[in-house]
Amino acid sequence: MNIEYINDTDLEFDFDIEEKLEQVIACVSKYVGCTYDLLVSVTLVDKETIRQINSEHRDIDRVTDVLSFPMMEYDEPGDFEGESFQMSKSIIPETETLVLGDIVLCGQVVKEQAAEYGHSELREFCFLVVHSMLHLFGYDHIEDDERRVMEEEQRKIMDILGITRDC
Repeated sequence: MNIEYINDTDLEFDFDIEEKLEQVIACVSKYVGCTYDLLVSVTLVDKETIRQINSEHRDIDRVTDVLSFPMMEYDEPGDFEGESFQMSKSIIPETETLVLGDIVLCGQVVKEQAAEYGHSELREFCFLVVHSMLHLFGYDHIEDDERRVMEEEQRKIMDILGITRDC
């Protein structure tokens, strides 16, 4: 697994971000049954940067907590055999690494939401990475049935990680 992590902020957290990224990304990948060696890009940005990205890519001119940019399409979430995935997968030939996609997190919002929801920054950070990884694997929450499935998958993965709201 390859994680390209960039911190474009001066924010600090009381946990090792790169260690948690490795742990969470590996857990989600295993959970969805991904057998590929992965490349995931994760960038920590400020509010203005995520607002700009959200505006440019989603036509939503406001701050958000996390944005996901998957490289593949899926017939069904986590379907690595489907035609859409096979046609859209991006493999680095020299290493046979699957380029999964990009995650952009707003560090300020991670801190604010942790305080608002009454749990740790660690819990909020890990939850948002789980959420974003599920998007990279084809999950979504636009429709109610999709939302219910994605929320249940998030809960199960957070339980596997042992990261509760009490953390």
